[in-house]
Amino acid sequence: MHLKVLLMEDNNYLEHLQGIKGILEERTKFKALSGLSGVFAGIWALAGAYVANDIIYNAPQIIYTDVKEYDVSSPDLRSLLLVSCITLVGAVSTIILFSYRNARRSNTRFWSRAAAKLVLNFSIPMAMGGVFVFALLYRHDFGLIAPSCLVFYGLAVVNASHYTFSDVRALGIALLITGSIALFVPGWGLYLWALGFGVLHIIYGAIMYFKYEK
Repeated sequence: MHLKVLLMEDNNYLEHLQGIKGILEERTKFKALSGLSGVFAGIWALAGAYVANDIIYNAPQIIYTDVKEYDVSSPDLRSLLLVSCITLVGAVSTIILFSYRNARRSNTRFWSRAAAKLVLNFSIPMAMGGVFVFALLYRHDFGLIAPSCLVFYGLAVVNASHYTFSDVRALGIALLITGSIALFVPGWGLYLWALGFGVLHIIYGAIMYFKYEK
């Protein structure tokens, strides 16, 4: 009888510890991140890369024209920037939508201290990356734009992974490797951009979905 009471007390103690662990994780880890959001963000990226490739193919002067003669206000460049903005807004909106839906399905808060930390730590490298990319655009270093996007985004993902699923870190490292390769293979930037933002996101999203949501 005494042994049974001790076992019951141990079970209550373990349940209490698990409850505390769950509360701490909820405060420090954003668990509402949806795998489906990664899949659809990847689809947005592939669609944007397809349109961008069509624009570049029909306007090769964007890459090959002497920068001293190149007009930064070119309609082709404006079209590329528009495609980039639409792709970014679409991908971010999809991530927010699916993550919000995932939070409601799991009865957890969508916006919390952990979510705020994730956004902050993701935004800092992204903001600096944006400044760097605009500097490249201003200096007409177009060949470094795609690799820089991959590298800074990879850094942002690795930085944010401390506040969500640890699997996200692997995606960030894969993006950093892809961006680093793109730095050394001129002319392949857009294809590696599509690989990183498109294919890798789809693979990562599918793994996360079947691992945590299915």
